[in-house]
Amino acid sequence: MIRVERLHKRFVQGRGRGRRIVEAVAGVTFAADDGCITAVLGPNGAGKTTLLRMTAALLAPDDGRIEVDGIDVAARPRAALARLGVLSDARGLYPRLTARENIVYHARLHGIAGDAAAARAQMLARTLDFEPLLDRRTAGFSQGERMKTALARALVHDPPNIVLDEPTNGLDVQSIRGLRLALRRLRDEHGKCIVFCTHIMQEVQRLCDHVVVMAHGRAVAEGSVDELCRASGHDDFEQAFVSLAFGDGGGPGA
Repeated sequence: MIRVERLHKRFVQGRGRGRRIVEAVAGVTFAADDGCITAVLGPNGAGKTTLLRMTAALLAPDDGRIEVDGIDVAARPRAALARLGVLSDARGLYPRLTARENIVYHARLHGIAGDAAAARAQMLARTLDFEPLLDRRTAGFSQGERMKTALARALVHDPPNIVLDEPTNGLDVQSIRGLRLALRRLRDEHGKCIVFCTHIMQEVQRLCDHVVVMAHGRAVAEGSVDELCRASGHDDFEQAFVSLAFGDGGGPGA
């Protein structure tokens, strides 16, 4: 379970008289449960990526706290990260290594012994449907192939909590369908807590159990897709999101 409580993050922009403080995340509170896929949904600049970077201990919050299975991320980052798998927008694969070598290397960093690491790599490749790619160098991989390898690397230590930052960016339809199937399996068969950051409405509707809508650094609404539609007074989820994030005046393209 991931719990976010009254979270704040501020950045300084500009210099001299043009210097100003921007609050990228402004008091966000929500909980992501085990066996549940929680979407963090919002327009560009809403604070989604900043929020997930704090969850992954890449940024320290200015106020508030994030807990992963009851562990304060800021106070005990290594303990929290041991229970967290993170797929960020920057895939960060080593191009000279094969998919198998990338995954096993990450497993060894988590203290998993050689034979066990190899077995985990094989099992994850089977689960994510990319076994034929295991012994190819990742330098020539497509976006979808890199995504699957990076996801396997994030899951190699079998974390109970998974954080995904816009994992469908640049993927073709078949790769998106494969990712969707893999995430459902992780939720339904393994009871994982999955936080899924995106701005693609269709993925939220098809995949997510709970949705947190962010705008201007704040959580402005949360609930299931149906609950958010009812709260906004719109049957169409995209229109419901626009109403909640931008107000009934609508956002771009309204």
